[in-house]
Amino acid sequence: MRTSIATVCISGTLADKLHACADAGFDGVEIFEPDLLAAPESPEEIAALAGRLGLSLDLYQPMRDVEGVDEAAFAAVLRRAEAKFQLMRRLGMDLVLCCSNVGTATIDDDAVSADQLRRLGDLAAGYGIRIAFEALAWGRYVDDYRRAWRIVEQADHPAVGVCLDSFHILSRGHDPAGIAAIPGDKIFFVQLADAPRLSMDVLSWSRHHRLFPGEGEFDLADFTARIVEAGYTGPWSLEVFNDTFRQTDPRRTALHARRSLRWLEDAVAREIPDATTHRGDLSMLPDSAAPSGVDFVEVKAEDTSAIEELLGQLGFTSRGRHRTKPVTLWTAGDARVVLNEQHARGWEPRLAAVGLEVDDAEAVDLRMNELRVPRAYRRTYATEERLDGAIAPDGTEVYWAQAADEGDPAWVGEFEHGEAARETAITGVDHVSLSQPWDAIEEATLFYTAGFALRVDSSTDVPGPRGLVASRVLVAPGSTVRLPLNVAPPILASQRAGAALPQHVAFVCDDVRHVARAARERGFAPLEMPANYYDDIAARFDLSEAAVDELRDLHLGYDRDDAGEYLHFYTRTIGEVFFEFVERVDAYAGYGAGTAPVRLTAQGRR
Repeated sequence: MRTSIATVCISGTLADKLHACADAGFDGVEIFEPDLLAAPESPEEIAALAGRLGLSLDLYQPMRDVEGVDEAAFAAVLRRAEAKFQLMRRLGMDLVLCCSNVGTATIDDDAVSADQLRRLGDLAAGYGIRIAFEALAWGRYVDDYRRAWRIVEQADHPAVGVCLDSFHILSRGHDPAGIAAIPGDKIFFVQLADAPRLSMDVLSWSRHHRLFPGEGEFDLADFTARIVEAGYTGPWSLEVFNDTFRQTDPRRTALHARRSLRWLEDAVAREIPDATTHRGDLSMLPDSAAPSGVDFVEVKAEDTSAIEELLGQLGFTSRGRHRTKPVTLWTAGDARVVLNEQHARGWEPRLAAVGLEVDDAEAVDLRMNELRVPRAYRRTYATEERLDGAIAPDGTEVYWAQAADEGDPAWVGEFEHGEAARETAITGVDHVSLSQPWDAIEEATLFYTAGFALRVDSSTDVPGPRGLVASRVLVAPGSTVRLPLNVAPPILASQRAGAALPQHVAFVCDDVRHVARAARERGFAPLEMPANYYDDIAARFDLSEAAVDELRDLHLGYDRDDAGEYLHFYTRTIGEVFFEFVERVDAYAGYGAGTAPVRLTAQGRR
């Protein structure tokens, strides 16, 4: 499988982009014309640079408004095209993208468009160039790939074929089954992009909100499988217009993009019953089941004593200090909190790492290597358990370990001089809420979905005192692991994510009221919820006055839906982290969204 990417996908000069794409492992690139026009290098110098980097120049794009015009306008098209073909010859390129007419089309006639593409093909063939005709989703007359193919078929020219773009097809809801009617050798090029489902004009949607494969809501595996089954053997190329990606570091974005194609290759190989029949070069990633639970969470700081005091008040047990590191362990039920003071000079408490329990740690390790995910390193000695880990896009270290058949995982035995675990109503980790930098949310989504087989469960915007917090929840099957990813409002985007929006861990309880009362007896002071909140609870839910008074007294949040109830309370924020304690009644699957705006405001006041 050959891979390619349009230079429009990433930031920087054209030379910067070529270096980034080569470093990320792409085989080739599409040259986006504005990138070339702005480059100080000559076309020959760009071609030479690409050659030195091992990159093919796969597609020159775009040539716009070339068909569906009167003869006077078409004469101008031919003059413009000849100049571009001469330029392409200097670049050593042989394929150009021609889009369906948007601005100058005056003739809605397939025969006219086919004739003009045929004549354009004659001109292109003289330069050894082929034309890939693409139906833009907002084309004036031609906005459907099936019509574009009919026109190409009618043109009947060896230098004229189609370009199939997943966004233009799937955004309009066009059935990709029609791809089967197009011979593979007439599919000259394929451009791939994912996208969220948005209610907006398709042009703005396309120009600002495309995503890399695996990050949106299009069924790209099915779309790409149909192209493979049609016999297409050219490169899989990314064309992603996205305001964020065009501002971020080009090398990081290129690696992110290449990782998305590796994910898609795996998905397509699994989609096609016998992938080797169609493309012997498609390979699957190592099989890896979704994690079965949270192994531990780690809070790191120069001084973790404030967190130790808080955990003690909440009923956690100190299980001792690590025998070789300035690290302590606190547990409650199956919840394990590691407090790390190693290499943390000047750090306020922050959520630094998450450990996941998996059924096959070796398979996850192989999968992460194939995805070229940056790895986390922890020094371990011969008598200590090895922890494999990776660095998530927000900097959080994510580790995985073989799930224990029963009891504590083996690494717990490395902590000494602790207390015996005591009975508690806290049973485990319910969810880990990770704040994301504004430019990392899509990359983080791909990291967890491709690396750990999590899936996007829901997305919502939560109003806060300084703007909307965008929240996207990733879950494992059976909700054994829940990871809400939160993005701070734009006003906070210049701040580091942790400082702008604290991270938090939610612990699940059998009886959250009991946990709250017992903690209060030990001196715990929860995050206080305002009286107005409880007046609203009384108005919205059919609760007795005594029940509302109990919620108010314990500063408990409350939510209810058709599936069940949710009771919870929060600690105050220490440094950049806070904790939540929750009780899920029956099949409630949410996160108390009605309480979140109140909590954000309360935290803001403090």
